[in-house]
Amino acid sequence: MAENPQRRPFKGSCHCGATRYIAFLTFPHNPPQTRKHGEQSFYRCNCSICHKSGFLHARLNSSPDDFLLLSPLDPFQDMGDYQCDEKLLHFFYCRVCATRCFIFMGEGELIDVDLAELGLGETGIVKAWRPKKDGWQEGKLKHGCYLSVNATSLEPGQEGFDLREWTEKKWTAYLDVLRAGEPGAGLPTYERPHPGGSY
Repeated sequence: MAENPQRRPFKGSCHCGATRYIAFLTFPHNPPQTRKHGEQSFYRCNCSICHKSGFLHARLNSSPDDFLLLSPLDPFQDMGDYQCDEKLLHFFYCRVCATRCFIFMGEGELIDVDLAELGLGETGIVKAWRPKKDGWQEGKLKHGCYLSVNATSLEPGQEGFDLREWTEKKWTAYLDVLRAGEPGAGLPTYERPHPGGSY
């Protein structure tokens, strides 16, 4: 009998712990052939910045509802920010250890979060930063809304979380952004990375 999908919180951080966040993921993950547009997705991109930084994209179902940055509380002020190409996306990184935990475009907001309600075994009311909910259109670059979590920065060993499954069960797509618009550019695949990409 198939397991019912369940939305669960997972902790993530940079290497030194200065950046801490919670991302809600739904498992088991919908296989590509049944997933609707805008639903949670995982992929590796072969563009130079994603490839060179080893970014494993986890796009959430609803970024304002599924992502909480616990520390620091203002990534624009307190994190390193690398931008390239058209300078639309913010490739935030920890200023201490240089780990990249997420990519963002849009506005953020501070909210109060009751940790007890998250189901992580912690209590107390804390401040958290998240993508601004009002006006957010999930994954719409043209509307200035984009969040992608680097899944390799999620804490290993959490119950229900195993990155090996993402490849073994063919949940991870491989995108050919490096050659986008060129003759011979490949469609997304779940079998093997495109030239210039990696598993």
